[in-house]
Amino acid sequence: MVNLDQQRAAFAWQRVEEAKSKLSEKDYKSYKNLAKSAPALIMNNGLMQTLAFFTSKGKDHHGQLQGDILAWLEKQKQLPSKDYTQAMNFLHSKANSEQYRLATDETMHLLRWLRQFADSEFADSEQ
Repeated sequence: MVNLDQQRAAFAWQRVEEAKSKLSEKDYKSYKNLAKSAPALIMNNGLMQTLAFFTSKGKDHHGQLQGDILAWLEKQKQLPSKDYTQAMNFLHSKANSEQYRLATDETMHLLRWLRQFADSEFADSEQ
């Protein structure tokens, strides 16, 4: 039986592989760096503010990481949709503090896997 952490790892692997094939080498490196810095952004600013920051940047690697997070939260039933607008509407007007905290915690767990895989994938492509 696959546990939740194994599910996170499998999802993160799939999303990193997608990012690697979809993004340019420069954007993939930026994606890797963003995945590393995202936990600090969330801890300092909050989940909603970080997602809004990703949207405001409008760059491919920001959109990729935001999509990774929203898709995972939808899959885990933390959000009703992976659509940014619907997710933000839920988080700010429908989610209670426990739901918001759980979504934040789940995001942090996912980011651990995303940054590990992104870092290992980028290192492999440089050799």
